Amino acid sequence: MTRENKSAIIIDYIEKQLPVYKELALDIHNHPEVSNYEVYSSDVLINQLKKEGFDVKKNVAGHHTGFDARYKSYKPGPTLAFLAEYDALPGIGHACGHNLFGNYSVLAASALKQVIDEVGGEIRIYGTPGEEGGENGSAKGSFVREGFFDDVDAALCVHPAHKYGKTALGLANDPVDIEFFGVASHAAAAPEKGVNALDALIQVFNGINGLRLHLPKDVNIHGIITNGGVAANVVPEYASGRFYLRAANRKTLDDVYQKVENIVKGASIATGADYKFGLFQNGVDDIIVTPIFDDIFVSHFERIGISEEEIYSGERQNIGSSDVGNVSQVIPTIQPTVSISDEYIAGHSEEFKAAAKSEKGLNSIGIAAQLLAETALDLLLDDKLLNEIKEEHKKQKIQGN
Repeated sequence: MTRENKSAIIIDYIEKQLPVYKELALDIHNHPEVSNYEVYSSDVLINQLKKEGFDVKKNVAGHHTGFDARYKSYKPGPTLAFLAEYDALPGIGHACGHNLFGNYSVLAASALKQVIDEVGGEIRIYGTPGEEGGENGSAKGSFVREGFFDDVDAALCVHPAHKYGKTALGLANDPVDIEFFGVASHAAAAPEKGVNALDALIQVFNGINGLRLHLPKDVNIHGIITNGGVAANVVPEYASGRFYLRAANRKTLDDVYQKVENIVKGASIATGADYKFGLFQNGVDDIIVTPIFDDIFVSHFERIGISEEEIYSGERQNIGSSDVGNVSQVIPTIQPTVSISDEYIAGHSEEFKAAAKSEKGLNSIGIAAQLLAETALDLLLDDKLLNEIKEEHKKQKIQGN
């Protein structure tokens, strides 16, 4: 069987199954669930994977809404992992298009499965909850830590966007909670008896503002007060804040983390309030881009009929963060984009949410699945190419750090 024959089988399968996956994407869109609560959404994808003939394990890597689906050919070959996201944003719902994202990967893997016994190798789909962060969020960090990628050769996924494009750079991100514990007292009659936890937290904000001038330009720190007391005439005995610490790479971010913790310690000493400081979910690493890997993905644009006007030009710098970065730190990983809107749409907006269930958005499932499956097929068929990707990934990681 030639490569063209295999490709034809993949494309035919995607065309036949696309209506099913459109319905799945709409179903997930209509049932938005945030990190650690994606019970319905994960089951939608799990049930489909079982129908597609994958062996599926639920409740993996410490995430009860995570899953690990596998199909292994009897013939030896590389192991490729498709990453599936399906969480929504608090309040607004699927304004990042993860209802599409998970279906991109599941359909791509299912289409590739139609030829894997002929080609050889293993296909995996990892259901990774909470990409948007939150309770037990950024699950890919757990999958990396628990060794799910130790025997994987490369990872693939696609994110919906305004235009088609290669994998964007992303910032490392440590999401931290800061808590101070003081002593309550009457704010007018006996303030000297109290220890003001809010004063300590305000000192942290001021300390971070003073620190900014002495940080690299790629560092971004932003936070909020989540609890500042209960009454103006009571010395606050408890105060808390939540901050995102971001930097272009993990090494810089680790240094920033320590500096911020020192500010918290100083505020504790100055006010007498005890403190807690640390991550409230997995930390997120910066994205290591492997250009050769992305070039393979892009090489299939012409066949699908994607025009130059529809493609992002130049290097893309994502000023946000994604736990895809954690995976990219250990194996070659791509997260390019496919278009779901003819007009510009900002991420995490009502317009993006609408596009994620639009006709173009739903049709993007077939396009993304084909691009992913064709790219994966290239890796399965060409050991030399896969080794080149691995070598470039090693070099890019060294340069990035």
